[in-house]
This record gives sequence, structure tokens and C-alpha cells, in this order.
Amino acid sequence: MKKMMLMGLILSVAAAGAYGNESGIFSFRVGHFEVFMLVESERDGNTGILVGADESILRRYIPVQGFKHTANAFLVKASGQNILIDTGTGAGGVIIDKIRSLGVNPEDVHAVLITHLHGDHFGSLQRDGAAVFPNAKIYLSARELTHFTVTSVNQGAVNALTPYRSNIVTFVPGPVSAERRTELLPGIFPIAAYGHTPGHTIYLLQSGRASLLIIGDLLHVALVQFPVPSISATFDIDASAAARTRQQVLTYAAQNRIPIGGMHLVYPGIGMLEAYNNGNSFRYEPMD
Repeated sequence: MKKMMLMGLILSVAAAGAYGNESGIFSFRVGHFEVFMLVESERDGNTGILVGADESILRRYIPVQGFKHTANAFLVKASGQNILIDTGTGAGGVIIDKIRSLGVNPEDVHAVLITHLHGDHFGSLQRDGAAVFPNAKIYLSARELTHFTVTSVNQGAVNALTPYRSNIVTFVPGPVSAERRTELLPGIFPIAAYGHTPGHTIYLLQSGRASLLIIGDLLHVALVQFPVPSISATFDIDASAAARTRQQVLTYAAQNRIPIGGMHLVYPGIGMLEAYNNGNSFRYEPMD
């Protein structure tokens, strides 16, 4: 891997906003896992969603030409299994078209791992009341399911999950530290990343000595939240908890040299972290 760029260069690359690949698909190998980052959509970013980012912070980290916001999902192929991590909004059937381009029909998806129940993460699950992935089990945090279907009902989530009623698998995600993790699927470990939502879950892929941490909505405006993880977004249900979780997870990934993949990181959506500022800030280097 090439040497870490200076932050200014990273910002200019991220702000350019192009997929870097017309397909909007970036492939990455993690041991025996084949991972495909799938861009569903890309638009101009909005710093108005940030909580507590004053003008000095925005001037320092946001380029004058603006920046891009992306919505991604991930397809993981392993040992004959096809696993989706989140499904995007479902708009235009983009995610479905992209997995088809990789030789995977919706009927061939064995598992869908949901990070959380916001609409841009489960939107492709159903169409006209029918399951889009009829042979898949849907995995999500028990805490997340209860919150959005009982405590604070998200009718979109209820509708998306209804066709899978008998194929929903709930679990309790473990801590980011290795001692108490439980394997959900071979080589895939769910990790609690609460704050954005009550049951927000990220997923660690491990194969041999290779790893990848798919961080869901741990951050939304990377240009600001990598260097200043204490800043949360209006989408975070518990902004303080989200900030604590963000610092903890990014520290873990940087210290252990584990690449991260994010649902709102611009193409290629996967990269490495380096801590600075006494471990309180992070530089992000996209994969090439």
C-alpha cells in the first residue's frame, strides 16, 4: 500500500466525487472472502446534517468546491454463499442490477445482514409486498428489531421485513474487542455500534490474517468526522453515544490495521486509517 497521503490531498480526492469506476463497483479480497462495494447513489453532500460543527471546522475540512455523499451496500461471496450487507434504498433497482452484473440473482442470495433499520439500508428487501430475496435469511440485532417494530415503529421497516417473517434471525452483537465476539456466519462477527440507532451493528469479516470492518453508518460526513469524531449527525438517535462509539471503533481499526468499508464513504468505499492528534483524530486512505 502506498504511503498515507496528507489530509489536504485526501480531501481533494474525496471531494472530486466521481465513482472512479463507471460501474460503481469496487472489488476487494479478504482472505477467502470476495467483497464488492456497490454504489447505489451519489449526490452533493450537506454539512447541515452535522451537529456541533462550527464554521472554523467546516472551513478547515470541507473544500470550497463541496463534496459528495454516497449510499453503498456490500456483496460478499464466500464458499458458495452470497451475502449482502445492507441493500440500499431500493430506488431504481440499482443494487439488484449490480449484483446481477456480478453473476448473482436475487434468488441466489443466502443471507442479508442489516446494519440498522433506516430506509437507505433495507429498501431493496421487498417489492410490492413480496420478498426480493426469497431464499435469504435476514439477520439483524434483536435490539434494533424491537426498537423499530415495537418501541418506535418504522412502518417502512415493518413492511420490508414482513415477507421474511419466518426467516428473520436476531442476535446480540458483541463488543469491538476480540474477547467476547460471537460468530454469526463463518468468519463474520457482528459488533455493537450503538448510538446512530439503538441496535446499530457493524460487521467484522475475518479470514486467516485478513480482516475488513464494514462500519455501516458510523459516520456520514467523512471529511469532518474522521478528523473530529466527536461531531455527530442529525440522523444519530443518541449523538453522544454515536460519538463515543465512533472514536472507539475507529481507534480499534487504526490500531489493528484493519481496513474499513462504509455505507457513506465515496468510491472505493474501503480504506485504511491512521490515527494522529494523540489518537483523537484519523486520516483515511482509500484503497486503489
